[in-house]
Amino acid sequence: MSRINDVGGMEGFGAVPVDNAEQPAFAADWEARVFALNSALLRRGVYNLDEFRDAVERMPPAEYLDASYYERWFAAITTLLDERGVLPRADLDG
Repeated sequence: MSRINDVGGMEGFGAVPVDNAEQPAFAADWEARVFALNSALLRRGVYNLDEFRDAVERMPPAEYLDASYYERWFAAITTLLDERGVLPRADLDG
């Protein structure tokens, strides 16, 4: 069964805009922090890249489509930390 992120071969999404102007690496500071957090957790072996990708892909379809790139990353990180008992979701929501 395909997940919401699996759009290979699908049509109707329109053209992909290409902007050749120089862009910052991150649109906001929190995105850089999510990137750094994910990098640190991967290096520490809390989870691996395949597990991270799977956690992104397990997001409910409506949430996945509504989220930005780094919002998806943050959702995956919080899911994995909760599943491993590192930081329960209740502590994050608190």
